[in-house]
Amino acid sequence: MILTAMLFYPGGEHLTSWRLPGGRPADYLSVGYYEDFARTAERAGFAALFYADELYVWDRFPSGVEHVANLRPEPFGLLGALTRCTERIGLVATVSTTYNEPFHTARQVGSLDFLSSGRAGWNLVTSASDEEARNFGLDRNLDHAARYRRGAEFVEVVHGLWDSWDDGAVAPDVASGRYADPAGMHVLDHEGEFFRVRGPLNLPRPPQGRHVLFQAGSSEDGRRLAGQHAEAVFVPGSAPLPGAQRLYEDYKSRAVAAGRARSDLLVLPALSPVLGATTAQAHERVDEIEALTPDRLSLDWLSHHLGVDLSDRPLDEEFRFDFAGGSNQVQTVYEGIRKLVDRDRFTLRELYRVMLRRRFLPGTPEEVADWMTERFTAGAADGFTLAFSSVPQGLTEFADQVVPLLVRRGVLAPELPEATLRGNLGLPVPRSRWA
Repeated sequence: MILTAMLFYPGGEHLTSWRLPGGRPADYLSVGYYEDFARTAERAGFAALFYADELYVWDRFPSGVEHVANLRPEPFGLLGALTRCTERIGLVATVSTTYNEPFHTARQVGSLDFLSSGRAGWNLVTSASDEEARNFGLDRNLDHAARYRRGAEFVEVVHGLWDSWDDGAVAPDVASGRYADPAGMHVLDHEGEFFRVRGPLNLPRPPQGRHVLFQAGSSEDGRRLAGQHAEAVFVPGSAPLPGAQRLYEDYKSRAVAAGRARSDLLVLPALSPVLGATTAQAHERVDEIEALTPDRLSLDWLSHHLGVDLSDRPLDEEFRFDFAGGSNQVQTVYEGIRKLVDRDRFTLRELYRVMLRRRFLPGTPEEVADWMTERFTAGAADGFTLAFSSVPQGLTEFADQVVPLLVRRGVLAPELPEATLRGNLGLPVPRSRWA
């Protein structure tokens, strides 16, 4: 079983997790805060730390500025610092393929792979918010299909740049004065729909050959991209077991259809456990998260994902909405809301309560370990992306209370066996296109 520890909101997996007991909101720009997180995850046998990111402040509504911890360090500077306090855990950061350039990304992630001795990964996102577009000279985001075409081309260019140098081409010889073999350098000369990139990259081929590509996205475009290129995919984790098995098989079959092996694409459903000594206590801790979330903030979160300001809608009358227009934002969240409203009747207050609670899996350590073991052994997951309801408390509790149960059951290795991220994920090292 492969475990990755995700940080998006620095205080935990909800808009207001920073308010929970044990939180350290004053430390969110301190390297020590993230060092503690990384060391705890590594001690517990997590294969990777996944640092999620966005390129904007959520200020569409005043509640987002007033109540949400929007501020966070830049990913690659932070992960570079974490190479000094960790030895085996992978270090993965979000890269927006809509608001970055392939050459910069190839160089950033390549440098991290060298600094970490082969532990770097990157998480491809296409960005979903107009707020991000306005930070890069646009009025609104690219449409969904165009973002994914750009993302696919972005991957091709980055992979090409990482193959700029043959292994052994850079071999400094002080006596002769020869630094590199020109025959071992390759110029990419890429020209496509979105990018024109000559190359070569001013870094040798990275220790892992290519860094592990993570991706999230359950829309048709997202699944197609994952099947072609991704090596680990984050998927929603709240579906009943039969639905989770179908989703797992869908991703595996797409990898095979793209000429890859099933094992070349790892499926890692999202999981946000909330632990308690009893089941009732775990549910009480979810109640606490809800109690710390103002109604206004929850309503604005729904407005954001539906693309319509709901501030004038009554909270306690039946909610009706026309989903025919679709969404240019996160398709998974939009479709999740649509399916709920199609299946049942909700007031707005009930709807955002359901959306909040479906993020979490409350239970005792044994119940959470049972759930994970069943999904793993029943062909619904290769592992899990853990996003904790509170940080650092949630990670520490999981490491101390759930991980030992998984190890005793034989579904989780007691420690990371390899020194590279590819090794710990069981993924092969790709050959250079010039080999």
